[in-house]
Amino acid sequence: MDELLQRVPADARVCAVPERWGQMLPVRRREGAALNLPPPLVLAGSWDAPALRRTLRLEEHIRHAAAHGVLSDVDRYPRGLSEDDWAHLRDF
Repeated sequence: MDELLQRVPADARVCAVPERWGQMLPVRRREGAALNLPPPLVLAGSWDAPALRRTLRLEEHIRHAAAHGVLSDVDRYPRGLSEDDWAHLRDF
């Protein structure tokens, strides 16, 4: 988990672009770990959310997955993203 949490902000990454972040949701729902987890800010209509809030929400999702035993399923999505699939600080 620590390695994944370090990968997210590397190279000024903030969060996955909406289409990619949304792809992680079916895994969390299938495994039953999405209960009481706020949606990604990019999918919740919070287009004006600052970069830090977006990064913290993604970190919250990663920690939630680890706490519910589905980190290995959720982990493959951020690791498989190209740089074009990430929103970066320069985008805000």
